[in-house]
Amino acid sequence: MLLRLPTSLSEAQRYLAEGAVPVGGATLVWALWQRDGFPEQAMSLRELPQANLREREALGAAVLLHQLDDRMPEVLRRAAATVGTGAVRRTATVGGNIVGSTLRCLLPAALVLDARATVLDRDGTCETDLAEVVAKRHLLLGLRWRDPVTSGYYKAPGEAGGPPPLVVATAVHAGSDGRPRLFVAVRDGYEVTSESIVCRSGPDHTLEALDRTGLGSLPAPAREAVRREVTRTLNRSPDR
Repeated sequence: MLLRLPTSLSEAQRYLAEGAVPVGGATLVWALWQRDGFPEQAMSLRELPQANLREREALGAAVLLHQLDDRMPEVLRRAAATVGTGAVRRTATVGGNIVGSTLRCLLPAALVLDARATVLDRDGTCETDLAEVVAKRHLLLGLRWRDPVTSGYYKAPGEAGGPPPLVVATAVHAGSDGRPRLFVAVRDGYEVTSESIVCRSGPDHTLEALDRTGLGSLPAPAREAVRREVTRTLNRSPDR
């Protein structure tokens, strides 16, 4: 197998056109390749500057999970810190987790940041939403978002080899109309559900409004976790 390491977008586009298979940290595909056979060409973005950004409101797809630091919002840092073992986090990439993994532990965090994705194909780069990235398995270059007022992340205890543990991600953003807006994303099993609402006066009224969204149909344990995490996040917000 020939591993391509582009250092420019034009190189990456050319390798895609030649049939190179995108690969992140290879933590997910290596075993499959050993079983099913290796592709003739693979491509890693680890040498591509645009895929290695680490800023307060931007993160590259080739960044390793253990590299997320204090420049990142709390919800994103905590999500990355819960993925696998330390050895996995030193190899797995942001893009591989969001696009290549069935668990997508970073996806709820990215959703509550209201993140937009920059993707690359043979025609160039474009910006799109995370739902399309996941559905069409685009080659992710990076994420950009608005810095939240506050955020939080909860991941229930889980057993190795067991079902995916419940995840609740929350964030409060300053609204364009001056009213703070609450974003909530929940991974229940393999499904991720997200909603956003204008914050009401007090956590109780906000929770009542949240119950009237799609999150209100979650199983009781998930709804209870949402209520707990939303209350914590709202109580930390200076706009409460």
